Amino acid sequence: MTRITAAAAIALLLTTSSLTCAAETSPTAGAAQPSAADLKALTDMRVGIVKAALQLTPDQEKYWPAIEDAIRARAKNRQARLERIAELHEKGSILGDGSPVELMQRRADRLIQRGTDLKKLADAWEPLYKTLSDDQKRRMAFVSFAVMRGMRDAIEHDDEPEDEDE
Repeated sequence: MTRITAAAAIALLLTTSSLTCAAETSPTAGAAQPSAADLKALTDMRVGIVKAALQLTPDQEKYWPAIEDAIRARAKNRQARLERIAELHEKGSILGDGSPVELMQRRADRLIQRGTDLKKLADAWEPLYKTLSDDQKRRMAFVSFAVMRGMRDAIEHDDEPEDEDE
């Protein structure tokens, strides 16, 4: 039964890759930008899928809130970056109001923020990861691979240099 649950959760995660792609696609691609509620729902689903796939023990549950907070903070910051990109697209200028140097500086700031968010997520995962069984580690590796693949696929569909490269 637990393998069936894990397989179902992973299948759901893989199907959400297309939603991720839609969320990361340029607003000029003809599709409406997902709402904040849509992106929150996607984050909720991903959090639930990861947690379900891991099948945490009661002792491991104490580590989960920090991980969930880091996942949600990262998603919130990503949404803010996407909104800023959408604003620039609406204005019709990838440079915004500045020069190419300012564009590079804004890009660097976004990369620093993304790196900081990822570091916080890794730091939150570390204590829990140390307690995972070999089976849980395999499931985590598979779910991580699926998420990374979904992000890579979304990158390949991006056509704007300003867009996220997650």
